[in-house]
Amino acid sequence: MRTLSDKPTTLAELAGDKVVLLVNVASKCGLTPQYSGLVELQQTYGPQGFTVVGVPCNQFMGQEPGTAEEIAEFCSTTYGVDFPLLEKVEVNGEGRSPLYQELTQVADGAGEAGDIQWNFEKFVIGRDGAVIARVRPRTDPKDASVIAAIEGAL
Repeated sequence: MRTLSDKPTTLAELAGDKVVLLVNVASKCGLTPQYSGLVELQQTYGPQGFTVVGVPCNQFMGQEPGTAEEIAEFCSTTYGVDFPLLEKVEVNGEGRSPLYQELTQVADGAGEAGDIQWNFEKFVIGRDGAVIARVRPRTDPKDASVIAAIEGAL
């Protein structure tokens, strides 16, 4: 994987031994205000060994059209994002990134695996790298189910 600033990385390198909330993000989506909740989670749980990792994706109606620099600027100035952002990737289809090839095999709370439904689909990943929960896009990052998964992993 690569960071938004085009440096090679791994999830283990980004997270260390932290619990991770990995989210495919977009700047021009109706769900973009979820960034506020993601930043709040980072501030609340970061000191306890937690990090959000954002993964920009432009596959859903072109809602993340910007360059890496534009994405970084938008996230920083609009929402105060201070968690790691990866490079823009495809989360579905033949060009799906290797990370999402693995993640899409995980079932959500209803037992459904498969393609990412939309921007802001969330995965809670434990310190051991195992996916603890898959949460669909419309669920707010501060929903009780997301909080419970994070707190249970911490």
